[in-house]
Amino acid sequence: MDFQLIHTDTKSNARAGLIKTDHGEIETPVFMPVGTVGSVKAVHINELKSDIGAEIILGNTYHLYLRPGLEILKGAGGLHKFNSWNKPMLTDSGGFQVFSLTENRKLTEEGAEFRSHIDGSKHFFTPEKVMDIQRTIGADIIMAFDECTPGDADYAYAKESLELTERWLERCIKRFNETECPYGHKQSLFPIVQGCVYPDLRRRAAENIAALEADGNAIGGLAVGEPTEKMYEMVELVNDILPKDKPRYLMGVGKPENLLEAIERGVDMFDCIMPTRNGRNGQIFTKQGVMNMRNEKWKNDFSPIEEDGASYVDTLYSKAYLRHLINSNEILGLQIASIHNLAFYIWLMKEARKHIIDGTFSQWKPMMIENVTRRL
Repeated sequence: MDFQLIHTDTKSNARAGLIKTDHGEIETPVFMPVGTVGSVKAVHINELKSDIGAEIILGNTYHLYLRPGLEILKGAGGLHKFNSWNKPMLTDSGGFQVFSLTENRKLTEEGAEFRSHIDGSKHFFTPEKVMDIQRTIGADIIMAFDECTPGDADYAYAKESLELTERWLERCIKRFNETECPYGHKQSLFPIVQGCVYPDLRRRAAENIAALEADGNAIGGLAVGEPTEKMYEMVELVNDILPKDKPRYLMGVGKPENLLEAIERGVDMFDCIMPTRNGRNGQIFTKQGVMNMRNEKWKNDFSPIEEDGASYVDTLYSKAYLRHLINSNEILGLQIASIHNLAFYIWLMKEARKHIIDGTFSQWKPMMIENVTRRL
């Protein structure tokens, strides 16, 4: 993987870059739609490519390991061939999902024992096994196995957790260097900066990871219960340390305004289930604000979903029709909302990139944050 820094904003740390992988190029800043079990919920691959304009999607190691399983993925020739996505792909480590199974998992020095959320069967993830799973899935960018510390963890727990993650990282790197992708393309391993909300832990983690000179670096363990301002503080601290010539990936974040604030602080890559999950619940993000499509106010509004929207669905369907579909629990309503929100998120990233290159990001960003946080 190669990363080229195209332009840096003169008044902030916002950057425009270009990532090159064996499956294609990615312009940054970039938002990655989440395809948890190998599909972005309710969205067709052709819509992701041609209408939404996604350049990279994300798969989930934990979920893909459980379903369809490694034998199926290997037999298909990897996830790219299994789901017919021929562009770049990233897989997370499964650490966040294991972290979420609080009642059904046990962490040891060796790894994480957990029970499947599907059938209760017992499984064990070691750093080595997670590397092997991600090799089999075949994503272009893969993540080191980590413990995702809760946002409200006390200092002693956060320190112990970080130390475990650092020892696991050493084992991940060793296993990664001993193996190859079975499908012939190159894969890049990103370490993950942890440390909860404690500046000294985050600084230590970032310094240790910066010294590894990996192809790129991830920032994890944020947007998991800590105050938003604390998240921004940690991002800023970490990005002052991580190499400027490598892409920085903020995991699992978030709202449109969170993305813009993080871009200003030097983040290049994002993923989040929010656009599709919230869309399925009737929340629509637009250039002028946020709409709850279940509200009565849209019942007789026959104007387009968004006059100058980023997707074909925005002018094809009306607000009244989308409200009707969502309130009737029609599958088409979930599809329209998901397509719209993903297209909006990717439009927002492309617009941010354009303003960074033009030198107008610092003027555009406050105006855009005012717009996207407005309730319509």
